[in-house]
Amino acid sequence: MDNDILSVEGLTVSFDGFVVLDSLDFNLAHGELRFLIGPNGAGKTTLLDLITGKTRPSRGKILFDGETDLTKLREHDLVKLGIGRKFQTPSVFASLTVYENMEVAIGFRRRLGALLRPLARSEADWIDSTLGKVGLSERAATQAGTLSHGEKQWLEIGMLLAQEPKLLLLDEPVAGMTRRERERTGTLLQAIGGDRSVLVVEHDMEFVRHFAEKVTVLHQGKVLSEGSMERVQHDPEVVRAYLGRSRRPERNGYAAVAS
Repeated sequence: MDNDILSVEGLTVSFDGFVVLDSLDFNLAHGELRFLIGPNGAGKTTLLDLITGKTRPSRGKILFDGETDLTKLREHDLVKLGIGRKFQTPSVFASLTVYENMEVAIGFRRRLGALLRPLARSEADWIDSTLGKVGLSERAATQAGTLSHGEKQWLEIGMLLAQEPKLLLLDEPVAGMTRRERERTGTLLQAIGGDRSVLVVEHDMEFVRHFAEKVTVLHQGKVLSEGSMERVQHDPEVVRAYLGRSRRPERNGYAAVAS
């Protein structure tokens, strides 16, 4: 579709004869926040690896912005296109302050000859604005290594935004966070999702239920169900596929997919 930032068509990948993704079709619209859920081994992280060029498919293609096949490009080329990825463990420069980390991130988008010049006023304003958006304005002078786990996650998201991504990929962004940090992270994802597409792999079903407008369930390398959380958790195909995976009742009624 013309409104898709990402269009996955017939994507297949296997490792040592085990099929991880099986002719997967998947679409993500411009400006959409989508949650990708499913059990371990469903192919969620593998899909992110394929989108970012870390893994190559056996078959299929991944069209970015309607024209570029990502499977033909190298990892660093994908960053230039506007694809940013955050892994589960935050990666920040622990010995630098929060503000200095943002300065480094700004430097990545500069040309080589401009790396040593002072920040332009527009760049300093952008850092101030972004720190406000991720809730770290008051922590700007704090050494990044002393931040809480959640604050490090927010800092890394802020650093990724310096790449001006059109598509942001997040792998379990709320793992290890407190309840308050999860709430702030969900609000942040909704805020940044309006300006770019965001694809989130997540196992915390309470978090997904609270913040997701649209959910895709992967099962055995294919899309099993898609829609609102309410629709997905009552989908007969989902119930049938996960029946018996967990006998323990859960508060959200969706233990099977979260397992």
